[in-house]
Amino acid sequence: MTELSREILRDWQVRKTTAQKLRFIEFLQSRLPGLTVEEGGCPRCRNLVLGDPESAEVVFTAHYDTCARLPFPNFITPKNLLIYLLYQLLILLPFFAAAGLLAWGLIRLGVAAPLSVMLGWFCAFALILWVFLLGPANPHTVNDNTSGVVTLCELIAALDETERARCAFVFFDHEESGLFGSATFRSRHKRAMKNRLVINFDCVSDGDHILIVRNGKAKKRAGAALAEAFSSAGDKQVHLEGPLGAFYPSDQVNFPCAVGVAAMNRSPLLGLYMARIHTSRDTVCDERNFSFLVEGARRFLRLYKANND
Repeated sequence: MTELSREILRDWQVRKTTAQKLRFIEFLQSRLPGLTVEEGGCPRCRNLVLGDPESAEVVFTAHYDTCARLPFPNFITPKNLLIYLLYQLLILLPFFAAAGLLAWGLIRLGVAAPLSVMLGWFCAFALILWVFLLGPANPHTVNDNTSGVVTLCELIAALDETERARCAFVFFDHEESGLFGSATFRSRHKRAMKNRLVINFDCVSDGDHILIVRNGKAKKRAGAALAEAFSSAGDKQVHLEGPLGAFYPSDQVNFPCAVGVAAMNRSPLLGLYMARIHTSRDTVCDERNFSFLVEGARRFLRLYKANND
């Protein structure tokens, strides 16, 4: 890895508050000349852009904001949507139970039932907002999404001048709060992003199974090049999926022609899964994944150019 990537992993894993983001932006601009800040949207987003997305053939992306520390992991099973949805409901049950208990207690104290229920749900919503978004920053964010930031930095360093001229690199803000950074970027570059290929790296350092999810337009335009460029090698197994084969909730869903890349583990019962993120256990950094993805991205650029010339 480059010294920049090692420094990010060592010193810059917390990028949650505005002040923390601004310090990181200043640091990254000092290391990547030409990196600009695009501000806008609601909530206010600061997307970091290197290169020209209006003319680039491919836009490589990752989100740089980080999450609150949770007592439970964000558990993702991209090829088993039922398990994923059941898990999301399960972690919300305590909040629903708290709303019910509060409403019951208020009713026992003589407060009108409709008002009690409304207050109970309001408090549950406020608690959910605090726990998931406004709580203390997670101090360990190696996989989510320091790994994506590092992948972009490694790719920028590995490409030669000609290759970089064909690309743009975007570090999105406010992914954790609802994909607002990527939505703001798409709105700002609406005409260009209508047909531009976007490849998004999110949570790529923990797991030997590389999931590549392509929407319909990306599969049609770049499916063959992606399959050849990111073929399985060594102990890294690549899983190429179309829009109906897997669901991965990240910034690529905001773009018409997009690919999402993530690292997964695998079990006989659940299939591909991601665990540990959003908790203090998010510390796994397999540097081989960065090399694998950067080499694959360089091969892809060559193949994509050849297929479109």
